[in-house]
Amino acid sequence: MSIESQVRNYILENLLFSSNPADLASGESLLDRGVIDSTGVLEIVLFLETTFGVKVKDSEMLPENFDSVDNIVRFVGRLQAA
Repeated sequence: MSIESQVRNYILENLLFSSNPADLASGESLLDRGVIDSTGVLEIVLFLETTFGVKVKDSEMLPENFDSVDNIVRFVGRLQAA
């Protein structure tokens, strides 16, 4: 399963309470839609660290890293490459 599908499924199931992939476009702003707030970011961070074996620093908890599925996927890719 790809990083994108795992991230999308997590957000759909745990934050949107949906199983319909059409409910979340990859580039759609999670902040603008009100899908995540500071608590939601912490939930996603825990998911990323547990699922992908990465470590997210406090300084990396920025909107640009967590505002969309696309941004989260790129962020995980950068963490895994480091």
